Amino acid sequence: MKAQLRALIDQGLIALRQAGTLPADLPPPEFVIERPKERAHGDFSTNAAMLLAKAARTNPRALAQQLLEALPASDAIARVELAGPGFINFHLAPGAWQQQVRDIHAAGPAFGRNASGGGKTVGVEYVSANPTGPLHVGHGRAGVIGDCIARVMAANGWDVKREFYYNDAGVQINNLAISTQARAKGLKPGDADWPADAYNGDYIGDVAASYLRGDSVEVEGQVVTGKDDADDLDAIRKFAVAYLRREQNADLQAFGVSFDRYFLESSLYTDGKVEETVRELIAHGHTYEEGGALWLRTTDFGDDKDRVMRKSDGTYTYFVPDVAYHLSKWQRGYQRAVTELGADHHGSLARVRAGLQALDCGIPAGYPDYVLHQMVTVMRGGEEVKLSKRAGSYLTLRDLIDEAGRDATRWFLVARKPDSQLTFDIDLARSQSNDNPVYYVQYAHARICSLLRQAGEKGYAFDAAHGQASLHVLDDAPAQDLMRELSRFPEVVEAAGATLEPHLVAQYLRELANAFHGWYHASPVLVEDAALRNARLSLALATRQVLANGLDLLGVSAPESM
Repeated sequence: MKAQLRALIDQGLIALRQAGTLPADLPPPEFVIERPKERAHGDFSTNAAMLLAKAARTNPRALAQQLLEALPASDAIARVELAGPGFINFHLAPGAWQQQVRDIHAAGPAFGRNASGGGKTVGVEYVSANPTGPLHVGHGRAGVIGDCIARVMAANGWDVKREFYYNDAGVQINNLAISTQARAKGLKPGDADWPADAYNGDYIGDVAASYLRGDSVEVEGQVVTGKDDADDLDAIRKFAVAYLRREQNADLQAFGVSFDRYFLESSLYTDGKVEETVRELIAHGHTYEEGGALWLRTTDFGDDKDRVMRKSDGTYTYFVPDVAYHLSKWQRGYQRAVTELGADHHGSLARVRAGLQALDCGIPAGYPDYVLHQMVTVMRGGEEVKLSKRAGSYLTLRDLIDEAGRDATRWFLVARKPDSQLTFDIDLARSQSNDNPVYYVQYAHARICSLLRQAGEKGYAFDAAHGQASLHVLDDAPAQDLMRELSRFPEVVEAAGATLEPHLVAQYLRELANAFHGWYHASPVLVEDAALRNARLSLALATRQVLANGLDLLGVSAPESM
C-alpha cells in the first residue's frame, strides 16, 4: 500500500511541476508515508507538502491542498484530508484491504519479501565464541539475533553470507590446553597443583578422557586424533580446540543456527594477514612509534585517543587481528558487513573502524555495522538460574534448550531489542497459555489449520476463487482490523532489515495473532452461507500464510496442531 500511495503522490508532484506550482527542476523530496498512531487520522499520512512548501514559496497547508487536488483518482482511496500544519491523511477503501488478502494468496511464502538489497553481498558474523567450552545463554542470544538478522536481510534482497569467527589463538586457548593436560595427568580442580587460570567445568575431564583414548574428531573436513600422551601440550591443544568446536557446532545445530563459513583467527597469523595489515597501515602514514610501541592514529578517524597496535614486547593488541579479519571480509566481496557481539565488546568498535579507514582501500565509513546484545538473566521458579554442573560457572545453551524447547528459546532470546537487558523466564516459556507469546502465536497458526480440518469433517469444500471474490462481505470491524494487520507485514520486514532489529517481527506476530484471535471469536467461520464461509476461510488462510512467513524469519516452527 505504501508503494501505491507513493506512486500517486509522485504523480501529483509531477502535475504541480507542470502547472508551475513547483519549480520544474526541483528534485523529488524524501517524504515519508507512515501509519498515524490514531486510526481517526487515517490509514496513512505523508509530510510531502511540508517538505516542499519553502521551494513553492507558500505555506505547507496551502501546498498540501494543491497536492491533494492534483492526486490522481484511485479506487483504493476512500477519501483524503488535510491535517495539522500540512499533513495529508489517506483513508483507504475496504477494497484496498481486501486486495491485500488476494496479494497474500498470490505471493504465498514470498509475501513480505522485497528486493531493496539489490542482490548485494552482506557478511553476517555472529556467535564467534572462543572454542574453550560449551556455549552459554549469551552465545544463544547472539546466535538467534545473528541468524534472524541474516534471515530478514535475505528477505530484503541481500545475498547473505553467514560467518563464524573462531578465536582459536591467544591466552584463552593456552589455558584450555593447560586445563586439559592437567586433567589428563589426573589432577582435578581444588588439587594443590591445579593451574590457577584453568577451566574448572566437568567438560574438561570429558575432553581429556577422549584425548587419552585416542578418539578422532572431525570438524569442517579436518580430522584430529588424540593419543595416550599427557605431555604433548601441542597435541592436546589441537585436540581440545577441535573437540569443543565440534561440541559447539552440535549445540548450534540443535538451535537451528548454521553458517556458510568458519573463519579461524589463527589463519590470520599463519597466512601473514596480520603482518600484511600492519605494513599497510605503516605505509599509509597513520602510525607512529612511542615508548617502544607502535601506535595507530585512530583519533584521525573519530576515536577518543590513539591506540597501541604492537606492544613493546612485540605482541599485537587484540584489535589488530580484528582489523585484518574485517579487511578480509572486504577483500572477499562483502559489500556490507554486520558483526553481532556482546555489549562488552563496545570499546573495540571505534578502533576497528578507524583501522579499516586508515588502510585507505575504499572501505566505506561505518564498516562494519555492529549489533550489540546485552546479557541474559534466566529465571526458574522466581529464582535466577546461574550454573551448569557440566560448565561449572554458567548456564549452557543446551541446558536451556532442553528445558524450554528450541522454539521458545529462540523466540524469547530474539523478541526484545538486542541492546536491552533480557530476563528469560523458563516457567513462562514452557507454559501453554496466552501469556506465553510464542505459544499464543503458534496457536493462532494451529487454530487455522484446525479450521480446515473441521471444514472437511463438515463436508465444506473450500472454494478459493469464490472466497477471494466474496471478500467484500467482510465489512465488520474485526475483519477490517485483521486485514489492516496483515497489510503491515511487508513494512515490518523492511524495517527489521533496515534497522537490523528482528525483534520487530516478533512484536508484529504477537499483534497479528491478537487481531486474529479477536476476529475468530467475533466471526464464526464455518457458517452455512457459502460466500461468507469461503470469504472468512480466505482471510484465515491469508493470516496463516503471514504467520508462517513471519515465524520462518525467526527460525520458529509453524505447527499444524497443538
